[in-house]
Amino acid sequence: MSQLLQDVVGELSKLPGIGRRTALRLAMHLLRMEPDSVDEMTASMARFRHEIKHCSRCNNLSDTEICPICADRERDHTTICVVEQVADVLSIENTRQYRGLYHVLGGVISPMQGIAPSDLKIDLLCDRIAEGGVKEVILAISTSVEGETTLFYLMSRLRRFEGLKISTIARGIGFGDELEYVDELTITHALLNRRELE
Repeated sequence: MSQLLQDVVGELSKLPGIGRRTALRLAMHLLRMEPDSVDEMTASMARFRHEIKHCSRCNNLSDTEICPICADRERDHTTICVVEQVADVLSIENTRQYRGLYHVLGGVISPMQGIAPSDLKIDLLCDRIAEGGVKEVILAISTSVEGETTLFYLMSRLRRFEGLKISTIARGIGFGDELEYVDELTITHALLNRRELE
């Protein structure tokens, strides 16, 4: 194999979820593309990496100091949905059901990976709430052990704000799941988050 091809495969396989076989397919696809298209792609990636910013209010990715969501006056500025990563913002936005603001923590508390509460943007969230105007914080954190730890830590920090409503997204059994294949923690959450049928 050519050293140039090996180098490209090696770089592409550093991406999450990309093994050497997939990296080789991608490299071969790049070779079939027009050189100008490849140049535009690589320039776009370099520009993204060097010019992207984090919103100074919510920690979401942005081209400017304040992201478009935080700057949007049409959104509900009294509600903040707290998520782990930027990808979570995109997932919720794709539902078109939520019109409040967001706060991106940048991960979850994980002693095994050396991630402490101080490594996350929790203080930034508390500063936003302390400014006033926020009535509800929705915690949309994963149901992993690290996610649960982060959830409990956040709740302990947020309870000091009088009158602040703290809620979590519903957790439980997914549509189409069969009970016999669902783990105990998920069933527990489903039972605790049950609702009355009308």
